[in-house]
Amino acid sequence: MSDTGSLLEVRDLVIRFSLRGRMLTAIRGASLSLAEGETLAIVGESGSGKSVLTKSFIGMLDQNGRIDSGSILFDGQDLAAFRGEEDWLPLRGKKIAMVFQDPMTSLNPLLTVGRQIREVIELHRGLSGRKAELATVEMLDKVGIVDPERRADQYPHEFSGGMRQRAVIAIAIACRPRILICDEPTTALDVTIQAQILGLIKALQRDFAFTTIYITHDLGVVANVADKVAVMYAGKIVETGTTEDIFYDARHPYTWALLSSLPQLGVKGSPLYSISGTPPSLFKEIKGDAFAPRNPHALKIDFEREPPMFTVSPTHRAATWLLDPRAPRVDPPEAIRAMREKYLGATI
Repeated sequence: MSDTGSLLEVRDLVIRFSLRGRMLTAIRGASLSLAEGETLAIVGESGSGKSVLTKSFIGMLDQNGRIDSGSILFDGQDLAAFRGEEDWLPLRGKKIAMVFQDPMTSLNPLLTVGRQIREVIELHRGLSGRKAELATVEMLDKVGIVDPERRADQYPHEFSGGMRQRAVIAIAIACRPRILICDEPTTALDVTIQAQILGLIKALQRDFAFTTIYITHDLGVVANVADKVAVMYAGKIVETGTTEDIFYDARHPYTWALLSSLPQLGVKGSPLYSISGTPPSLFKEIKGDAFAPRNPHALKIDFEREPPMFTVSPTHRAATWLLDPRAPRVDPPEAIRAMREKYLGATI
């Protein structure tokens, strides 16, 4: 535990990449906390920094990337201070594991699925021989693979997409990690299989008592699985709160825009809402609020000074000048208000 009582505490993290002689700031002072047993969803457009942020938790940044400043406190250690593989090996997989979005790039096509699970068990749990084989079959059974003994001897190409994702999850949880990071775990799957995989992860979380971080741009996934949500934009977390806070009382204009883009909020016969403009270049220094050029509610100060995190409630914070007591009143879009009113009506 960190000294704040959180299982994982990220403070003012800055991550930069060197690309063709130029410096790109992928994470710009991100902060978040995660308690034992929670499920956190990190949401945002592609390129907002979700995967880069979480890869820094397991030392998987590309070689041209580095943590420039800030801290990642976990289990009494500052992971931002780790420098080599010898630091990461006791933690990666054993304490913090990751499920990637494309299982075919995570699985070795030349090794049987059972062999790949067994390698992890032998490395981190110290089992060998028949005990390792039995543990491998047990893990395949835990993730819902039918006839696990036979399937353990098959290769990834003999598995369907959903089964491959189950196998990748088995590898990730084989060492009983304390945190499981799921990077877009249902992106390549059809809707029915998506629901099965999300249900599986929730069931495994109950059985193995791990903490879960989801990386997704699908807010429908968030509504079904998360306790807390962190909204990212241009390498920075701009709003955090419980799932109810974010869906029914969002305060940042970027969160409003993401929610308004949900297909289920569209009106039949009308164009689906889309966010105008493009995210800023992270090669350049960003002045003010990064979302200001795309924000129809932007104030003059948004283009001049970056907003601090304002506290909405003990569980809810947002970095927008609209929460400053001096700011004019700006109502959320109609779709957001309708969703809030529907929720309030259902809870009365």
